[in-house]
Amino acid sequence: MTTTVNVTGTQTPAHHQPPKRNRRTGHKLAKMNWIGGGLGWVWLFIVMIPIYWIVITSFKTQANYFITNTFAPPRDPTFENYKTVIDNDVALYFFNSVLVTVGAIIPAVAISFMAAYAIVRGSGRLILRLTNTMFLAGLAIPLQAVIIPVYLIIIRLKLYDSLLAIVLPSIAFAIPLSVLVLSNFIRDVPKELFESMRMDGATEWGTLWRLAFPLTRPALVTVTIYNALGIWNGFLLPLVLTQSPDKRTMPLALVNFQGQFGVNVPAIAASVTLTTIPIVLLYAIGRRQLVSGLTAGIGK
Repeated sequence: MTTTVNVTGTQTPAHHQPPKRNRRTGHKLAKMNWIGGGLGWVWLFIVMIPIYWIVITSFKTQANYFITNTFAPPRDPTFENYKTVIDNDVALYFFNSVLVTVGAIIPAVAISFMAAYAIVRGSGRLILRLTNTMFLAGLAIPLQAVIIPVYLIIIRLKLYDSLLAIVLPSIAFAIPLSVLVLSNFIRDVPKELFESMRMDGATEWGTLWRLAFPLTRPALVTVTIYNALGIWNGFLLPLVLTQSPDKRTMPLALVNFQGQFGVNVPAIAASVTLTTIPIVLLYAIGRRQLVSGLTAGIGK
């Protein structure tokens, strides 16, 4: 190997060999990736089994369900179960769930976004820290622990047996996690951008909607999807705070179908399928924003 003399007089090799890679480390990482991928496929298979069973069962008749293999697809698929479910006011229950979900998500996300901006960019640090602590404390309070006080408050407000009785507590329980995720995203926005907006004469309200809102849009999508799934699947609040059949939501209506049809498993499977279709579509549309937003917001 030839050598050259540099300015300082020391000899250095003319051709540097690249550092050798640790083959054991690379092989180990590759092996761990294969194991993780395999376990992921196994978990996907386990999760898809009940979904597959519900879908194929919803197309079976009650008589064929008991005489055929449980996991065998139906020989003569029928939509009679879906017709039976739709004829029992499922459209009304679906509309109630949409009203509750939309009516709770829009105020919850708007309040959480403004609160997160005030916590991160506000001037009164002590008061804002106490406010942030109060929001974080809300994450440690489960709904089951305060359902009786919530019920008494709704009674005092004379809102019992109304959709608004479900909307208001849903807003309150959606705010803590939304504030946590949004505040972490706003905190990652460079301070120079806020300072340049103020130098240009922008007000706090203008900075909020013209700068913070566009930059935190992925986080807003994340909290919207996450809270919408939780509110749509909510069962305890509609069960405790409503009584009339016309105020039922989709999860609560499933109990009625189960009691009404008794052992008619295909009809119950059809009602479950109709209930989960909006959830699956919503998750399929925003799954990337949901996963990346939660990971970046909480992990930082």
